[in-house]
Amino acid sequence: MRSWGPLTAVCLGTFMLLLDVTIVVVALPDMARALDASLSDLQWVIDGYALALAALLLGIGAAADVVGHRRVQLAGTVVFAVASLGCGLAADAQLLVAARAVQGLGAAAMFATTLPLLGAAYQGKERSVALGLWGAVSGAAAALGPIVGGLLTEGPGWRWIFFVNLPVSVAAVWLTLRAVPPSRGRAERRVDWAGTATFALFAGALTFGVVRASTVGWASARTGVTLAVAALALLAFVVVERRAAYPLLDLRLLRKPAFTGVLIGAIGYNAAAFGVIPYLSIWLQTVLGMSPVHGSLVLVPLSATSFVVAAVGGRLLHGVPGRYVIGVGLLLIGAGGLAMAVLDAGSSWGALVPGLVLAGVGIGLVSPGLAGAALAAVPPRDAGMAGGAVNTFRQLGYALGVAVFGTVLTSRMQDALGHDAAHTVAGGGAAAVRGAISEHSVREAFASGLNGASLTAGITGLVAGVAVLVMVRTKRTADAGQGPAESERTVEGTPAKQLQA
Repeated sequence: MRSWGPLTAVCLGTFMLLLDVTIVVVALPDMARALDASLSDLQWVIDGYALALAALLLGIGAAADVVGHRRVQLAGTVVFAVASLGCGLAADAQLLVAARAVQGLGAAAMFATTLPLLGAAYQGKERSVALGLWGAVSGAAAALGPIVGGLLTEGPGWRWIFFVNLPVSVAAVWLTLRAVPPSRGRAERRVDWAGTATFALFAGALTFGVVRASTVGWASARTGVTLAVAALALLAFVVVERRAAYPLLDLRLLRKPAFTGVLIGAIGYNAAAFGVIPYLSIWLQTVLGMSPVHGSLVLVPLSATSFVVAAVGGRLLHGVPGRYVIGVGLLLIGAGGLAMAVLDAGSSWGALVPGLVLAGVGIGLVSPGLAGAALAAVPPRDAGMAGGAVNTFRQLGYALGVAVFGTVLTSRMQDALGHDAAHTVAGGGAAAVRGAISEHSVREAFASGLNGASLTAGITGLVAGVAVLVMVRTKRTADAGQGPAESERTVEGTPAKQLQA
């Protein structure tokens, strides 16, 4: 390639923002002790970031079309850096959650402009190479997140998982200014702010309602009101999108079973594959007594298997219809969840390995081909919208997965430990109840809760896999394949201004 500057700048930002989705997982017990955080607080440390990223991705992508992609990329990186500093300096859980939400805002601006910037900077074979490397960096970020988080947490401390973003952000801004040419916006286009606001309200209220249900119960009036707000916001979003001149999501695309099936696969994928991981990390460290580094190493079978399968599968499965690759991958993720639902009071970390390997194989199959399947299911003019929708639903699936599985976990634990003790143990405070409750009871209750969460995740993966196999049928079977060749086709056939995420 003639110039690596634009690719390096974009990949730095992408690596950083995707790393922060999973890097906090291993640090949750230390955060709980340092900030006296509850389980609900820990859920929002994860979900505040993922929700902001999901809710704002399409809207900011549309705004970047108007004001220019490089300008939005730079602004997003600066916001991300300032919010990372706020996360590292947070004195209590509420400030940390607020800073994480602002981090998600910056991440949405960065993520929404990555492909348009690469599409404008490279052409032909160079574009194919750039997109392939960008995809590899994206996968590596998710895989390395828990390991990097464990090393930093056990070393300088959990606050450094946020401080480390500062020098990376400075380097990304410098490279962007130096290597990425300015991009012109489209002043005639209008941003669908009403759609952005109603979708954000829907996603936030739905997740908040599920998290609240774990504390006050599903039958509580407060839970019911919050979920009713989510339903009304969704209805408002549908009305707005039907009338908008430039909608975030053209609802006519949902009439295509293939596209709807891919969205179901996207939301089910991130939920089933990653939604239980935070609770596994808490179990490993607070119940089994492992260090952050050792706890992160237990998750290596998941990340290593997914990385190898994604790298090898792209060549071996080229030309195989995407619905088979993605559908079977989701079924394997579901099987992995079911395989982890076998814990008891005497279980060690080794009981998780078969399920983690199965899920890792599924992740390696699903992740590279999901966006390609969405693009193959819609006309080329809607490629940007389809890609943005898939990324939005993936992050929303992660946020909802963390919320739902946490509710299942605590519901099961309450039967054995009672309401307050269950939330204390699930939030990483197992040591606080020892003495009042026997060690065996704590281990048995947590194992039962994890079994329930893993079982729910497994069913989610199986349902999503069946939905993809049944619904995702396209004539262009090769289009849903994987690898740089497909990336080049979709980007070259679509103006860069349409590639929102």
